[in-house]
Amino acid sequence: MDIKLINYITNVPGFPKKGINFKDITTLMSDGKAFKYAIDKLIAFAKEIKIDVVAGPEARGFIFGCPISYALSIGFIPIRKPGKLPREVVSVEYDLEYSTNTLTMHTDSIKPGQRVLLVDDILATGGTVKASIKLIEKLGGIVAGIAFLADIKELKGKEVLSDYPHISLLEL
Repeated sequence: MDIKLINYITNVPGFPKKGINFKDITTLMSDGKAFKYAIDKLIAFAKEIKIDVVAGPEARGFIFGCPISYALSIGFIPIRKPGKLPREVVSVEYDLEYSTNTLTMHTDSIKPGQRVLLVDDILATGGTVKASIKLIEKLGGIVAGIAFLADIKELKGKEVLSDYPHISLLEL
């Protein structure tokens, strides 16, 4: 059965501020068949690229990454904002449009040479994914692939991904 995932994305004009057309994926997540269909597609990609572990930035990377790691009986590595992880961390600061942000991972979360699937919900400008790639590679991991539910095409985030196998289930 082929499900048109775009039908499960709700456009919310003016959120979080005027001029933004927010893409709400919670309508997809709340529909069991559509969510399962999306996760199954991401699992198929993960199997193709042969991975050892899944990593994802909070919070939506957790939502899409954990079911993949569960289905494949492999670990999940959280990528978090500063102060959220209890042990020694490695961190990367990256630029946003008008400020900076930082992401962290436990220093022992990836073993050198492990093949990692990086998962997030939506690819926008690519800042979060680029920082996540740097964290994984800092620890000696190999980014075997990157998976998204959706790509906001006009923001050109895919340009950051040219060196990595990647999948987006739909374009917004």
